[in-house]
Amino acid sequence: MPTAKAYAASSPTSALSHLSIPRREPTDRDVELDILYCGVCHSDLHQARNEWSAMPTVYPCVPGHEIVGRITKVGSAVKKHKVGDIVGVGCLVGSDQSCPQCAADLEQFCPHATFTYNSPDKHGTAPVTYGGYSSSIVVDEHFALTVPANLSLPGVAPLLCAGITTYSPMRRWGDLKGKKVGVVGLGGLGHMGVKFAHAFGAHTVVISTSPKKKDAALALGADEVIISSDANEMQRHAFSFDFILDTVSADHDINSYLNLLKIDGTLTLVGAPDKPLPVSAFGLLFGRKRLAGSLIGGIAETQEMLEFCGTHNITSDVEIIPIQKINEAYDRLLKSDVKYRFSIDMASLKSE
Repeated sequence: MPTAKAYAASSPTSALSHLSIPRREPTDRDVELDILYCGVCHSDLHQARNEWSAMPTVYPCVPGHEIVGRITKVGSAVKKHKVGDIVGVGCLVGSDQSCPQCAADLEQFCPHATFTYNSPDKHGTAPVTYGGYSSSIVVDEHFALTVPANLSLPGVAPLLCAGITTYSPMRRWGDLKGKKVGVVGLGGLGHMGVKFAHAFGAHTVVISTSPKKKDAALALGADEVIISSDANEMQRHAFSFDFILDTVSADHDINSYLNLLKIDGTLTLVGAPDKPLPVSAFGLLFGRKRLAGSLIGGIAETQEMLEFCGTHNITSDVEIIPIQKINEAYDRLLKSDVKYRFSIDMASLKSE
C-alpha cells in the first residue's frame, strides 16, 4: 500500500510530529494530488486535542481540511480533472450521493458524510481518514474543486473552510447589495466575512471588542466599526441591521447583537462556542428576528464560492509557515496571534 509523509498527534497532549501514513491507490473515480498548501483551522487544534466530546478523536490524528494541491494521477473514469490541474479539497471527501441532502447539493448534511480527517475510512485504508498535514491525498473527483488560476494558492487554502463557512450564509440570505451587514469578530472567519460582505455590495460593519482592530477592519473593506463594549455606540445602531454574521467561538452575549437587528433581521452563528448561549425570547419576539446557524457548504456552493473569489480576487490573509512550526502555530492560535490564518507550505515536509 502506498504511504505518505504526514504530521500527526498521537494523543491529546502530545505535540504533532512526523509520521508515515497509508494512502490508497486511486479507484477509477479518484484523483491523487500532491498537496502544496494546507490551511490551519481552529478545528484542527480542537480535534488534535480531543476537545469535542461529540466527535471523539481517534489517534493518530492527521488534521487539515483546507487543502490545495496538484493532481498527479486520475482514475480511468474521471471526467472533471486531469493530471496537472490545481484543485482544492475542503472538509468533505465523501458522501452517499443518494440521499435527499446530496440530491440537493447539501453533502455537508449527508447522514453518511465522510469528513477529511477523523472520520471512519470507508475504503478501509486506515481506521479513520487522514487530512491535509500530509504530502498527498486521494479523493473522489466529486470532492476535488477547481481553483481559479488568478488566485494565490497559499491564500486559497483557507477558502476551503473559512471561506465557504462565511460565504454560504450570506449567499443564502439573499441580495445583500445596499443592506446593512454586521460581522462579529475579526479573526480567521471574521476577516473573510468582511471581504465577502464588501464584495456583495453591503454596507459592512465590523463589531469588535477591540478598538485596536478598527484600522485593520477598514483596510479589509469595512465601512464602519462598532466597539461592542461601548453601550452608547451599540444603542445608536439598535434595530438597524439586516443581517449579522457571528463568527465568535468564545462565550459571549448574543442578545446584545440580536438587539441590533431590524424587523425580520437575521443573526447567523458560524462560530462554535463550547457552552450553550442564553437567548432572550423577548429579543426574538420583538422584531420577529431570526437566530440561525450554518455549517460550511455543499460541493456545488463551494465551487461557486471559489469562482466568486476568482472574479473578485478574494483570498484569505495568511502567514505561510513550514510544517515544522505547526506546534508553535497552535500555541499562537490560542493567543489569536495571527492575521488571519496560517497556511502550511507542504514543500517543507519533503525534508522530513
